[in-house]
Amino acid sequence: MREGSLEAPTRHPLDWKNPAFFDEAALDKELERVFDICHGCRRCVNLCTAFPTLFDLVDNSKTMEVDGVEKRDFAKVVDQCYLCDMCYMTKCPYVPPHAWNVDFPHLMLRAKAVEFRRHGAGFRDRLLSSTDAMGKLLAIPVVAQAVNAVNKLPLARGLMEKSLGVHKDRQLPDYASTKFRAGAAPSRPHAAKDGKTTPGKVAIFATCYVNYNEPGMGHDLLALLEHNEVPYVLVEKEACCGMPKLELGDLEAVEKLKEINIPPLAKLAHAGYAILAPVPSCTLMFKQELPLMFPEDADVKAVQDAMFDPFEYFVQRAKDGLLKKDFKQPLGKVSYHVPCHSRVQNMGQKTREALEMVPGTAVTTVERCAGHDGTWGVKREYFDNSMKIGRPVFRQMAEPGPDYVSSDCPIAGRHILQGMGDGAGKAEKAHPLSLLRKAYGI
Repeated sequence: MREGSLEAPTRHPLDWKNPAFFDEAALDKELERVFDICHGCRRCVNLCTAFPTLFDLVDNSKTMEVDGVEKRDFAKVVDQCYLCDMCYMTKCPYVPPHAWNVDFPHLMLRAKAVEFRRHGAGFRDRLLSSTDAMGKLLAIPVVAQAVNAVNKLPLARGLMEKSLGVHKDRQLPDYASTKFRAGAAPSRPHAAKDGKTTPGKVAIFATCYVNYNEPGMGHDLLALLEHNEVPYVLVEKEACCGMPKLELGDLEAVEKLKEINIPPLAKLAHAGYAILAPVPSCTLMFKQELPLMFPEDADVKAVQDAMFDPFEYFVQRAKDGLLKKDFKQPLGKVSYHVPCHSRVQNMGQKTREALEMVPGTAVTTVERCAGHDGTWGVKREYFDNSMKIGRPVFRQMAEPGPDYVSSDCPIAGRHILQGMGDGAGKAEKAHPLSLLRKAYGI
């Protein structure tokens, strides 16, 4: 048995259709096996609070080994994992193809799925993971104005924490009174120019967040495509990508959303469109999680092959000689955070590469988990840990005295600016798509 591995990590399909996947005794046995390997290694101790929780349980047990930890306490570790995948991608030497076959995030996902099937989820978790349903209700103009105002009242936030378990100090995104899809400008009739590595026409999967919370991100993306004469369409029908339900362990709900999204996306993929989603978690869902859940589905595979991160697409267009570089405005100092779900896509730092094309722009890149992760950092019981995990990121983002604080993940960007506090100075939070549009002067 060799110690560690220098081979590129591989991912096995998620065998969730097999009844053995939900066998509680088998799960406990696998948790104990993997936890014992982690205990003997401890390389991941600084990534998040899941590993310190595990190691504290071991160190405070009678045997100081995993066999001394009560099985019921395994759930304490599972609850601290928010499936960022950083242990798998950056730290663990025992991921497949190593014989020990350690996939800590997918084991945590299995444990969450077993828990969900056994007990379901509480009202708060079901509500927070129903992003599409919440958006359709709360983005109604009058409702959006009221909700946004209430979310800023300390008394209301205190009541929300007590009744819903949403931490009173977490800054929440506003809801937009005009949805992105309703206000999206139609594409001009540009001729599609295929590059060596990029299709010449684009389909936009808007995402719940862009449609209901920050439609400006979507409009910025359309403006960038228009400026570069790339014809585009919006996906004719879309629902939530499924990531919030995946993180909850509700795999059946993920399948239902997949049945809504994949047919229209596959139709576009087969028609030669590049599919762009402006939120990294949504892109990752179609690039990795759904293909691992449904490895035999040809349409899922077609969508996977057609899916691009927006900046992955723009940088590849530049390499194809098809991206304009007529930038008119320097961006100054940009502190840029690489989200975990961008890193997991294994595409390199494409956003940094694109921003560095702009003259008069200095990009400081921070490649570390900020600790928010979807709904996890919103919850009362995890808010303090989310801020603790983010401290190194907050400090590194503030060090250059930036003009802009930016992350491909819009909720991470908000979380980082909140964590920076007075250290942010006069820095403005701006999504990279907004920055690139500003640089073009469009």
